[in-house]
Amino acid sequence: MQNVDADTVEGFGDEWSRFDQSGADASELAELFDAYFAIFPWASLPENAVGFDAGCGSGRWARLVAPRVGRLHCVDASARALEVARRNLAGVDRVTFHVASIEAMPFPDASMDFGYSLGVLHHMPDTQSAIEACVRKLKPGAPLLLYLYYAFDNRPRWFRGLWQASDCARRAVSRMPARMDCARRAVSRMPARMRYAASQALAASVYWPLARSARALERVGMNVDALPLSAYRNRSFYVMRNDALDRFGTRLEQRFTREQMLTMMQRAGLERVTFHDGVPYWCAVGFRA
Repeated sequence: MQNVDADTVEGFGDEWSRFDQSGADASELAELFDAYFAIFPWASLPENAVGFDAGCGSGRWARLVAPRVGRLHCVDASARALEVARRNLAGVDRVTFHVASIEAMPFPDASMDFGYSLGVLHHMPDTQSAIEACVRKLKPGAPLLLYLYYAFDNRPRWFRGLWQASDCARRAVSRMPARMDCARRAVSRMPARMRYAASQALAASVYWPLARSARALERVGMNVDALPLSAYRNRSFYVMRNDALDRFGTRLEQRFTREQMLTMMQRAGLERVTFHDGVPYWCAVGFRA
């Protein structure tokens, strides 16, 4: 497979096998879906539109997209993840599954009416090349929705410092020098069972108390948007546990500023790029030139 990190793919196979969304609340998933797709131009799609989910994982978003379109191609480099997606989408006859890297998606160039890739391309060695691979599959004028981890460019310096401190453990047990993202690297290099256990401990000891503290402060009238993990203040512990494993258990992670993401999308051949100004950051849609 092209442009993939094998350890990262294996890690996601383990993640989606553990968090197959069977324990997720349907209304919460719908809320998250609405946040990611807030700027997606549903009304511009042709009737019976055909599109792709690049890096579908468990199929949690595909399950909500498929009923709205004519055909959805679910692509993932992890066979284990795709098996979870197959189970979650059982009975949906308008979905086709492909075990493939994003740069080798097995359908013709310029054939898709839309595409999306949420939380995937920043885990690839060459994110720019991955965006270009997605754009090649689109018809002229077709939209592509992307979500990439943000570089905290809209956050104060103290917030970025807290993130850097939390990232230290990930690198601490690796063979690399202990620098900025140590925590994530340390956890991500553990064996699968230890990685899972460590991420769940972080969910309980960091995510839960900070998120619930933000919710309590909000209830007494404080604006908590700038507080760490405040985005989770109304989220279930299941989502926190899933995201802790996703955040700390992933070998390869890159982060981008809004300007960097805009530049990459335009360089890939997308125009009329629009960003969603709320959480999650950064989520943007562009149209193939």
